[in-house]
Parts: sequence; C-alpha cells; structure tokens
Amino acid sequence: MSISKDIIKQCLMNKQREIDEAEIINRPIEFEPNGNYVIVGVRHAGKSYMLYQRVRQLQAEGKGWDEILFIDFEDERLAEFQTEDFNSLLEAHLELYGKKPIVFLDEVQNIPYWDKFVRRLADAKYRVYVTGSNAKMLSKDVATTLGGRFFILDAYPYSLKEYLTAQHVELKEHWQYDSVQRSEVKRHLSEYFYYGGLPEIISFKNKRAMLSSLYQKIYLGDICARNKIKNERVMNILIKKMAESVKQPLSFNRLKNIIVSTGSPISVPTTIDYVDFTADSWLVLPMENEVGKLTEKETQKKYYFIDNGLLNLFLTNPDTSLLENMVAIELCRRYGKDNVFYLNVDKEIDFLVPDAKLAIQASYSIREQSTKDREIPPLVKYSKSHPDWQCFLRMASMSFLCGNGCLVKHHSPIPPPAAIATFQRP
Repeated sequence: MSISKDIIKQCLMNKQREIDEAEIINRPIEFEPNGNYVIVGVRHAGKSYMLYQRVRQLQAEGKGWDEILFIDFEDERLAEFQTEDFNSLLEAHLELYGKKPIVFLDEVQNIPYWDKFVRRLADAKYRVYVTGSNAKMLSKDVATTLGGRFFILDAYPYSLKEYLTAQHVELKEHWQYDSVQRSEVKRHLSEYFYYGGLPEIISFKNKRAMLSSLYQKIYLGDICARNKIKNERVMNILIKKMAESVKQPLSFNRLKNIIVSTGSPISVPTTIDYVDFTADSWLVLPMENEVGKLTEKETQKKYYFIDNGLLNLFLTNPDTSLLENMVAIELCRRYGKDNVFYLNVDKEIDFLVPDAKLAIQASYSIREQSTKDREIPPLVKYSKSHPDWQCFLRMASMSFLCGNGCLVKHHSPIPPPAAIATFQRP
C-alpha cells in the first residue's frame, strides 16, 4: 500500500521547521553550484547537518522552501515507503508549491532502488543531494551505480576546530599564547581525545554510554544483521582485536589465528569478509603499505577507527593508540582516506601523504632515547631519498588539529632531515 501524499506533505513541512530552527556548525565544504552529491559516512557523523548547511546556503542565495524538497527517510511515518512512492514525493511537493525542487534525500539507503530514482532525477536535470550510512552507499559502488553524475563526499567526525566551534569556543588570533584560552582548548582537547568528535555524541554528559549504544547499532545493525552474520561473538572478537592492534599492520592470517585461539573457529576467507564488513560500515579506515607488493597491500593493512570515542571503548591503556588514531583520522579528513599510507620496509613510518609530500611519525612522547632511536632514523633515511618532501622536527598537536593554517612547527633554525609528529596529551 502506497504512502498517502498527506503523510508525505506533513513530513516535508515538519522537516522545514526543524531545519529553520536548527543550530548548524558550518563545516569546510565547498559545493559545486550545479553539482549532485552523495554524502557517505558512519552513523552520527553529521551527514544530515551537512545537508542542512547546504539548504541554508541555498536560502542565502534566495531559494525558498517552494524550491527545496527535503525528506528524512528515518521518519517513522515513512517506514512503509517503497520504490513506487518516489513519484508521490515529487507530486506532493508540486501540489504544495507548483515548482520543480532541488531534492534532498536523507538516509535513503533502505528504500529499494533508490539509486535508480536519483539517477533518473539527475537525467531529468534535477539537482540532488543524498546521504547514507552503510555498505550500500560505499563510494566505489555509488560512483559505479550513478555513472559519474554525482560527487561523493566522505563525512568524518568533527575536527578539533569544528568541535571547539560546537562548544562555542571562538579561537582568537595567537590563541596559543593566551593562557586562559590555551587552558580552555586543552580541556576540550582532552575530551575530544578520549571521546571523539561525532557531532551527535558531544552534547551528552555520559558520552561513553552513548558511544556504546552507537557501537551496538553499527555492530548489530550495519554489520551483523545487514550481512547475515550468525556468529555475532566472532565478529565482536574480531573488532576488539583490530582495536587492540590499531597501530600495527595486521594480516588476515594473524587475525584468524588470534580469533581461533579464543576458541572460535574461523577461516581466512571468512576473516577477510568480516574485515571488509567493518570497513563497509565505516567503523574502520583501512590503510595500505605505500611500497608494498600488491599482495602485501591487500593482506598487510593497518586499520584505524573512524572515531577515537569508538576505539576507546575497547582499550584499557589507550593513550598511545588514541594518539596515532587521532592523527590518522585528521590526515584522512584533510587529504582523503585513499591518499594516506604507512611505510613498512626495514622500519616503519606511521604516515605518508605522497600528494602533500609528507612523512610523519606520530609519537606520544619522544623524551626517551629509545623512542628517538626508533622514530627518527626511518625518517632520516627516507628524507635523504626524498629531498623535496617537507621535513620538520616537531608538530604541535593543537596547532595541527585546530587547522589554523600551519600543519607543522619546527623548533630549530634549519629544519633537519626528519619529520617527527609529537603530540602531547594535556
């Protein structure tokens, strides 16, 4: 049975009021004026608010609600929405306003054949914005399905700068030299470090409980239920072991052996599938060895979690892992997750960004000589063979994460042939 147009009209009108009243933290996104977009990412990463931001931009350009159709498919009144109701959606807006709208479809992934509908809209010269949270919305699949008609945007949790804005902290010029504001930023950085930057989590006092609830939705819904996994215990063990090994390359065979040692039989092919499911849900970000052979790139990846808060659910002594994970997220946010690698030849370099010519070691502290001996020599060796790469002695954590124009700070007159990213937790 089709959804009535009256229900659709109620949903449209209610959403308009919600967006008009919403407090929006503008994120650094530049939309092409005539582009169509699909925004993908983990649950609670703020995809809907990115659409709200675009609506506000269009309104500032003179567009009214008579030219904007925004529908949220997580509205329980649309629970029975089916493919044949898409035309009713357009008809309902036309009956209300008599104009061809710019179309926003929020969390559309669960409606059968949504991709064919949005492709038809694009062919009919509609401008379309779509969000989704699961494997059906993976960038590579969407790009293929939609035939290059759409830009794909990856939605990450807040950067620290966005997090501070959401906490109503406005950074002054040279804020790092203002003792009061520096202390304020340190306090928020500590919270961001342990509980992450998912926009829909930060307003809660009991963040760990909310993060645990979110993980259960991802684990049970986006991973187990969607992929018809019967042995949920094995999947949970696999995710836990990936979290505990977040700083190290992890082979499928080693991961399989770890799981088997807990008394849970699993094969290597099943292990590969399970790891892929975690990436498809946006729970983890796989990272390849930049100079590895093809087989090594596929079987010896590092796996970082999309948010420090989710990773911290699994750790007992978390600081060093959270530090490196935080750097990984920030680099993926800035340069794209397909453009950030690690290097493992004789010794490891934590991060390489070839497009930006950056080589980075993320170290919780380099006060100990043993740490210096481990971290510095690989970078020295690499920089000698790559003299045009950026070489700095240190990276200041808050300057880096606040995104205030400088990626690194060096603390010597002549930058030495190495790049050490030292992050001191406040």
